[in-house]
Amino acid sequence: MSNQTQNAPRRSAPGDWPQVRTVGVDGLLVSFGNSLSEPANRAALAFRAALDTSTPDGIEETSTSLVSTYLRFDPLHTDHKELRGKVQAMLDRQDWYKASLPSGRRAWRIPTVFGTDLAPQLDEAAAAAGLTRDEAITSISESRVRVQTIGFAAGQPYLGELDPAWDIPRQKALTDRVPEGALTVAIRQLVLFSVSTPTGWRHIGQTAFRLFRPESDTPFVLRPGDEVRFDPVSRERLAAMQDDPDGGATSKVLT
Repeated sequence: MSNQTQNAPRRSAPGDWPQVRTVGVDGLLVSFGNSLSEPANRAALAFRAALDTSTPDGIEETSTSLVSTYLRFDPLHTDHKELRGKVQAMLDRQDWYKASLPSGRRAWRIPTVFGTDLAPQLDEAAAAAGLTRDEAITSISESRVRVQTIGFAAGQPYLGELDPAWDIPRQKALTDRVPEGALTVAIRQLVLFSVSTPTGWRHIGQTAFRLFRPESDTPFVLRPGDEVRFDPVSRERLAAMQDDPDGGATSKVLT
């Protein structure tokens, strides 16, 4: 995800959206805005689900970003012009910004240690948001956030949006490394890390949740559209969950 996309102002899509654009020799990108908003993210998720259900001839793959749906097609079966016409007809059928989110989504509750030496930047992030430590933990843990997209690393979710108080910038310098399962915050979003990596996002919580499981039939555990709450637990309780791939997390299907 580019810095430009992440730092762009959040607003509803103007009247000239959605837009359909050509991507290479075998792709189309349907964008519902030029910056992140709840309606644009909702539209991207709903439109991808509709594509996967109707599956216009020739489409071989679909995916979503924060505000766009990408589709790849077989150029031996169809072409940009033909497929663009079918996509535009689907877009014209309804207001995708008010569409229902896809079925089969799950609601997750993930045990999380906030602060301590496991997540040492909680106080710094709270101060940037104008909150006390306790207020910050309450704000994050009581927020039910949506998996807006998967990106940067295998199975890694970007989640949001948080309260406007959390519209804080990322760090100017990188943290050398956060561990797998780190919960980080910036620009009204949370990122839950699926790998250990350097980052400019502030490390505020730590989980034992294993996001990427290549040995599984469903290697990405969280999916776009899922909803997540991060429940505060003690570090002792988290330590007892280390052998559980879910890290003590529970989930249920959303109706």
